Amino acid sequence: MPTAQSDQPAPALPADADGLSRDPVVAVFVGGGTGGHLYPGVAIAERLRQMHALTRCVFVCSDRAVDKAVLTGAGVNEADFVPIGARPVVLRPRGLLNFLRSWGPSVRACRALVRELGKASGARLVVVAMGGFVAAPAVQAARAEGLPVLLVNLDAEPGKANRWIAGRCHRALSVFPVAHRYARRWNVVPPIVRAGAALNLDARECKRRLGLNPEKPVLMITGGSLGAGSINRLLLELVSDRSSCLRSNPWQVLHQCGEANDRAPSDAPAAGADELRRAYKLAGVEARVETLVKEMGLWWGSADLALSRAGAGAVAEAWANRVPTVFLPYPYHKDQHQKLNAQRLGEGAVVTTDLIEPGANVRAVGPILEELMANEGRRNGMREALERLGPADGAGVAARVVLEMARAAAHAGVRNGGRR
Repeated sequence: MPTAQSDQPAPALPADADGLSRDPVVAVFVGGGTGGHLYPGVAIAERLRQMHALTRCVFVCSDRAVDKAVLTGAGVNEADFVPIGARPVVLRPRGLLNFLRSWGPSVRACRALVRELGKASGARLVVVAMGGFVAAPAVQAARAEGLPVLLVNLDAEPGKANRWIAGRCHRALSVFPVAHRYARRWNVVPPIVRAGAALNLDARECKRRLGLNPEKPVLMITGGSLGAGSINRLLLELVSDRSSCLRSNPWQVLHQCGEANDRAPSDAPAAGADELRRAYKLAGVEARVETLVKEMGLWWGSADLALSRAGAGAVAEAWANRVPTVFLPYPYHKDQHQKLNAQRLGEGAVVTTDLIEPGANVRAVGPILEELMANEGRRNGMREALERLGPADGAGVAARVVLEMARAAAHAGVRNGGRR
């Protein structure tokens, strides 16, 4: 494995050099549990197909319903994703037992899959680990089959799976200049954003396509693919207050609320889509509420301001679309990596603390939203700060690395699901 550390993007590579254009390539993306582990893989897959016509992209994901919803919503054919029963590492006895029970079957299922893919196509296989609890057993299977592994790290503080994979992969890319103890083999790349989440259309056109008034500003709210229960409850509280910024400003609202509401360790009741729709309507606030959004590019393109969790995907999409954003990082992570994710946007974002309790959040977050909704000059300054960050074109860089690894495998004689 290479050992040099670099904070520079991986170099651009010729996509079809050395006869690779005549070889089929299969990129097996492994990861899941949330959209944040899947959407960046979709972005890389899009670029791979553009660069190399004989590429097939297969996704190994979790058996959670959200993974299927995310992949089908992103246009991935069901024949090209395979759910496995992997479970996260949880230190509580029952959670740890579930993890241990799932490990062996998950590894065996992945080994069988890559063997089948290699034999069926005679392709050069590359396994791309996108993080999350699905990635670790899939990488173990890839190592057992002698396949090249690329790690793509998306968070400022790598999770348990990525820390484990970092010592077992052949190449590694990171969207963040991660701590040195993890970064010996990692190249830093720009954010990875799929084409459908960054359309670069005029904001008025985006609003028209969504049936919104193109003359009115839009506040977009998103809690990620799983939703954010505390953010949903915050909005319920705000919209119920006659003096709140949502009622005193002529803004439209796009609210992606999710279905699982964070799965947070809280006894607070969840705020679902129907309840939110009723509350907005009762308050006279023009709002569109969805559990999961397929037209995310139009949502970001319409947004004059956003309120969001700070998962790597949301941070990347705010960067790519140049949307001033108030981030409420997920409050239950011990390492607070979502806070570190959002800090990369500098003056283009406001990062605050999710206090969980709705009343406390209203008092803390309400004034921030009110000031930004009323101050177009400040929003423009935040947008300019985001523009100075440069393009979010990490998907193309990662795709070139996948093709380089496939080419190296061709030279080494690795095909048909592993060593030959």
